[in-house]
Amino acid sequence: MAIDLKGKVVLITGASSGFGQDAVRLFANEGASVIMAARRIERMQAQVERIQKAGGAAMATPVDVTNKADIENMVKSVIENYGRIDILFNNAGFGRIDWLESLDPARDIETQIAVNLTGLIEVTHAVLPHMLERGSGHIINMSSVAGWLAAPTYSVYAATKFGVRGFTDALRREVAHRGIRVSGIYPGPAATEFGEHTGQSSIKKGFKIPGFVTMTSEYVARRVVQVARHPRRSLVLPWWFVPLIWLDRAFPTISDWIQISVSKKYHS
Repeated sequence: MAIDLKGKVVLITGASSGFGQDAVRLFANEGASVIMAARRIERMQAQVERIQKAGGAAMATPVDVTNKADIENMVKSVIENYGRIDILFNNAGFGRIDWLESLDPARDIETQIAVNLTGLIEVTHAVLPHMLERGSGHIINMSSVAGWLAAPTYSVYAATKFGVRGFTDALRREVAHRGIRVSGIYPGPAATEFGEHTGQSSIKKGFKIPGFVTMTSEYVARRVVQVARHPRRSLVLPWWFVPLIWLDRAFPTISDWIQISVSKKYHS
């Protein structure tokens, strides 16, 4: 039986663009009270106003998920205003896709780990006690197919997304008996701001992802809402990445040969 999202309190990080921004609108359409959390407060406020004018419930709170004080203030604000958090959608993240030696240690390596992995864990750590106290809640973590398939130039990004997958699986097994659901979302290529900030590696310039395999941000967000309505352990998007993941695990030598060949072509 589907879970009715009307009246649910949903906290979404990385809510000022992409999957997060679309998920805000879709959860609000379901009648949920949505809390947008990100650094770009002006952009979020504009969406909050649109939702409220349409009769929905929403608020925006500024947060940098690499800042523990920000996270604590965010959770405190939500609890003070709504009394609980029913669904946490950990969506904040970014990628720097390039050869490892070309990545800046602070901007591209340390910050990527701090946002994509450590920040997600810290937000969950702050929200979880409130869910445990009530004996209910749903944590949805945005990972990536890069959390299953580690491709050339995705070294640090894949490390963070593999980490998110491990964290998600372990946490689900920790808290399921306490009434808390934990789900992982693993999308492939999608049309969001993500690609605008990944850098300009030679492999990116030479190897273009065909448009017909690229999902829309709204499609991914709709599937996230579906997972909230029908909880499941994990969701890989699109479906045809599932056999690719299986092939990578079943025939790692062939997978290595293909991807090493790509590296040799573009890595000077």
